[in-house]
Amino acid sequence: MASYVSHLECAYTGQRYEADGLHTVSDAGKPLLVRYDLGRLGDEVQREDIESSDEPGFWRYSPLLPVDDPADRISLGEVITPLVSLERSAHTLGARPGKVLVKDESRLPTGSFKARGLALAVSMAKQLGISHLAVPTNGNAGSALAAYASRAGIRTTILCPYNTPEINSQETKAQGGDTHLVNGLIGECGRIISEGSDEVGWFSVSTLKEPYRIEGKKTMGIELAEQMGWQLPDVIFYPTGGGTGIIGMWKAFAELTELGWIDCKLPRMVAVQSTGCAPIVRAWEEGEEFAEFWEDAETDASGIRVPAALGDFLILRAVRESGGFAIAVSDEEIHRMVEAIGHEDGLLMCPEGAATAAACKVALEKGMIGEDDTVVLFNTATGLKYPMPAVTSLIDKDADIDYGLFGY
Repeated sequence: MASYVSHLECAYTGQRYEADGLHTVSDAGKPLLVRYDLGRLGDEVQREDIESSDEPGFWRYSPLLPVDDPADRISLGEVITPLVSLERSAHTLGARPGKVLVKDESRLPTGSFKARGLALAVSMAKQLGISHLAVPTNGNAGSALAAYASRAGIRTTILCPYNTPEINSQETKAQGGDTHLVNGLIGECGRIISEGSDEVGWFSVSTLKEPYRIEGKKTMGIELAEQMGWQLPDVIFYPTGGGTGIIGMWKAFAELTELGWIDCKLPRMVAVQSTGCAPIVRAWEEGEEFAEFWEDAETDASGIRVPAALGDFLILRAVRESGGFAIAVSDEEIHRMVEAIGHEDGLLMCPEGAATAAACKVALEKGMIGEDDTVVLFNTATGLKYPMPAVTSLIDKDADIDYGLFGY
């Protein structure tokens, strides 16, 4: 079955490009977006067809995805990720129990939301006959690319900043990625890949430097709408580095609206960053269209340690069009939220996901959102990939047990 793709379009100038063949960025150096013949799609596919699909996870949305041949869809057993209500920890946020939901992307293959974008990028690489892919990554994108590409029989090269969490680089290597550490940030990794394309012959799937990762990320928005009965929450808090997810969801909501599959008020989109790396927040506060490079970027939430995002104007556009905002929280606030939600609701948040909870708490305190708003936070990866508290208490089985230790 052929896809419903009509063309590609420069996200900044609107210039059209044929959908066939390999594409990176537009002539203006901006991201290319996939456009669909939504009129034909709407005539031939109904919302009920999606609901009754037996395709795994996000592949159920294949009519709204660019892969032509089902044989080219690379799958590792994707699932619909759950919406988990914060009940006992809601008071920590200052929220009402049940009003804050966590979309837990940690249940996807390789333990993160990166499975969505890289599954689409690898599937399209297979369709287009690409044999070698490369990516710069702060962690989770590398392991997702390595896993899906290995399953597709495609070679991968992954470059990580030297301070990438060790578990991420190890996971990437274990799943077949040719993995290297670079003494710099993700931008330096991307530069090396870009400059080596002609000599090595790899194709870069860097964030927004090819058109298809965003199509995978937009499935978060479609999936969320279906889970909520084709309605949407009042507010979405999203951890924002390269920003593909927030851009992709905003694109999904526009497509669903045009198709008539949703008819509701769209959510306010909130871009969450760390105070140690907050270029989008600064640009939003200053009313700028683009975000300036953030010098000396540093945060324990490595997934949002992105000092410059190619899609900065698209992130800011989604935030402003939705009536949302951009907000930064400290690493200390992030760590406190990881502990609180883990202890009180048993949900192990990654630092990036905990950042959205910390931002929600600040937004409630400042009246930026209301206590009656339905809020969705995105937990973008499993907390198992990040440092956790050490267990230091040792009990000697041969000694008298001090049961007072257990606080009964």
